[in-house]
Amino acid sequence: MAPRAKSSSSLPQPAGAQVLRVLPAVDECLKAAESDEALRGFSRDYLKLAVQRALDGLREMIAAGRHDAPERREQMAAEVIRRVRKLVAGDEPGLKPVVNATGIVLHTNLGRALLAEPAIEAVERAARSAVNLEYDLATGGRGDRDTLIEEELCALTGCEAGTVVNNNAAAVLLALSTLADGREVVVSRGELVEIGGSFRIPEVMARAGARIREVGTTNRVHPRDYVDAIGPETALLLKVHPSNYRVVGFTAEVGLAELAEIGRAHNLPVMEDLGSGALIDMAAYGLPREPIVRDRIAAGAAIVTFSGDKLLGGPQAGIVVGRHALIERLNANPLKRALRCDKLTIAALEATLRLYVRSRDLATELPTLRLLRRALAEIEIAAARAREILAERLGPEFQIEIVDSTSQIGSGALPAEELKTRALRITHRDLAEDAIAALFRGARPPVLGRVRDGAFMLDLRTVEDPAALAVEFPSRTNR
Repeated sequence: MAPRAKSSSSLPQPAGAQVLRVLPAVDECLKAAESDEALRGFSRDYLKLAVQRALDGLREMIAAGRHDAPERREQMAAEVIRRVRKLVAGDEPGLKPVVNATGIVLHTNLGRALLAEPAIEAVERAARSAVNLEYDLATGGRGDRDTLIEEELCALTGCEAGTVVNNNAAAVLLALSTLADGREVVVSRGELVEIGGSFRIPEVMARAGARIREVGTTNRVHPRDYVDAIGPETALLLKVHPSNYRVVGFTAEVGLAELAEIGRAHNLPVMEDLGSGALIDMAAYGLPREPIVRDRIAAGAAIVTFSGDKLLGGPQAGIVVGRHALIERLNANPLKRALRCDKLTIAALEATLRLYVRSRDLATELPTLRLLRRALAEIEIAAARAREILAERLGPEFQIEIVDSTSQIGSGALPAEELKTRALRITHRDLAEDAIAALFRGARPPVLGRVRDGAFMLDLRTVEDPAALAVEFPSRTNR
C-alpha cells in the first residue's frame, strides 16, 4: 500500500508564504493612513489606491524572494504607510514642463508653438472666470464664439469670414464633409500626403464622405488633368500644400491662381489645405518664405485651412477662412459642434491674432518668430553660459564642447530649410550617447536634446535662458 500523502498544512511553508500571511488588510492600512499627519489632506479613495499599490509592491518583493521585508504585523503596517508616503510624495502630474534643447522650434511632441505673454494672460483670465463665450453682451441673447476671432481673421487674411475648430485635420474634415459629402474631390496625386501621426489626406477625405478623383502623376500634373476629371459628381477642387516634403527634378504643378480659374470656369470652389499658415511674410525677418494665407485668398481660394500652433505661433487650432456663404455652411454642419474649440483656446487664439494686428514689434513679442530669427552671436553667448552651468552640474568626467549645428523649424513648416545654430556636444568616457540622453531625461526638469554622430547634443536656439539648464540630475548633487 502506498504511503498516505501529507496534508498541505503539515508541509513546511516557504519563508515568503509565511511573510505574506502577516501582511495587514487594506482597511487596516487605510485607517492608519487617514490618521497619519502627512496624509490627512488626501481623499479616502486616493489613499485607498495608494495603500493597494504599496501592498502590491510588498507582495512582489516577497514573491521575488527578497526577505528583507519586516515579518511582524505592526512592522509590516508601518512599512506600508512609509511606502504610501513615498508614493504620494512622488505622485506628479503626467504633463510636465521640459527644457526643449532639440533645436526644433515647433516640436509636435513637445506642444509646438510657445504662447506669447498676452495669450498666456488671456488663458489665465478665461480659466479663472466666466466669460462671454457664447453670450452677446449688447443684446443679452445667445452669441457665437467664432465672432470673437473672426474680425481679426478677416483683417489679417482678406477673407470674407472665418471659423475655428480644434486642429487643422478637423478643419479639413469639416470642410470636406460639408462641401463634398458623397461627391468627388479632384486632387493631384502628388498632393495625397501623409504627415505626422499617420494623418493621411485620402483617409480624411474618406471619413468625410468624399470620393477622391486623383489626377496627374506623383511628380507632374497639368491644367488639362483637372479639366478632364471634372464631371457631374465633382464638388470641389482641392490643393494640398506639401508641408513636410519636397519633390524636385522633373516636376510640374498647377498653381493656385490657375486652379482657381478652372474652378470659376466650371462653377466649382477651390479649397487649399495650407498646413502651416503663415500670416506674414517670413522673408521680411530673414527667414525662408512660406505661402501667406492672405495671398492664397487673393489668388482665388474659396476656402483655406491652416494650423494655429505652427508658424502662426498660437494655440492648437484649425482655422478656416474664405467665402462667407461657404463658412456659413460649415458652421451649420452638426460636425462643427463636435470639433469646436473651448474657451481657453479661443482666448489664446484671439490674443495671438490681436498681437498680429496691434503689435509694433511682433518679432520680439511672438515666441515662435523670436526663436526662429535668433542671431547666431546671441546663441553662441547662450551656449557658452550653458556650458559653464552644465560643467558645474555634471562634473569633470563629462566632456562638453560648443559646436556648429543646424536647427529645424519643425511640424512640417519649411521642411527643407535648416537654420545655423550652436550646440553643446556632450560625451562621457564610460557612457554611450543614449545613456547620456536618458540621464538628461531623468533630470528635474527633464532636458530633451538629440543624439547625433556618437554624442548627445543640446541645441541652444530653443533655450533662450541658459539658466534653464541648471537642473537637478538623479543621484547627483551640485558640485
